[in-house]
Amino acid sequence: MSTTVSEPVRELDEVALGQLFTQAHTANSFDETPVSDEVLERLHELTVMPPSAMNIQPLRILWVRSPEAQATLGALMGEGNRDKTLAAPLVAVLAFDAQWHEHLELLAPFRAAAKDTFAANEPMRVGMAKTNAAIQMGYFLLAARSLGLDVGPQAGFDAQGVNAAFFADNGWQSFAVVNLGYPAADGAGYRERQGRLEFGEQTLTV
Repeated sequence: MSTTVSEPVRELDEVALGQLFTQAHTANSFDETPVSDEVLERLHELTVMPPSAMNIQPLRILWVRSPEAQATLGALMGEGNRDKTLAAPLVAVLAFDAQWHEHLELLAPFRAAAKDTFAANEPMRVGMAKTNAAIQMGYFLLAARSLGLDVGPQAGFDAQGVNAAFFADNGWQSFAVVNLGYPAADGAGYRERQGRLEFGEQTLTV
């Protein structure tokens, strides 16, 4: 019987690393090219593949497309974020679902028997949801960049207002707004890159 030998995992080349990290910038404006539903489905597919605790995947995404939804969200954005959010080709509201335990049979069948335990402990569920949705936000941003999109993540908005306007029926809780689109010409959407802390300033070895 033959066995299949997996190819060794290889480090990404500098072009790929540049697109994801070293040459990428937070975007404040975008090209006018629309973002297709097919791209959004691929973005979701990539976002949910990396790890979360027990594979609970509490991140939820609201794609804001309609003029009515854009106007509602725009009114709930902080003053410094409103205009660029209204001008973005697409906006994603990132939220977490504290009822993630309802999906344990699918996502973590090895812990399905603990569903009632999680149901009875809301503080633990909310804490796990917040932490793991934040982790998944990182995956979301890098997945978007991997598909050629620019990203503009923001926290300056009325989260309670967004929850009331968009999530009253499902109980999701918003924590970030991400403007999405294709890069503006000649880097017009970027500020000059700001400083970064050095390795010795930001890490310890024990």
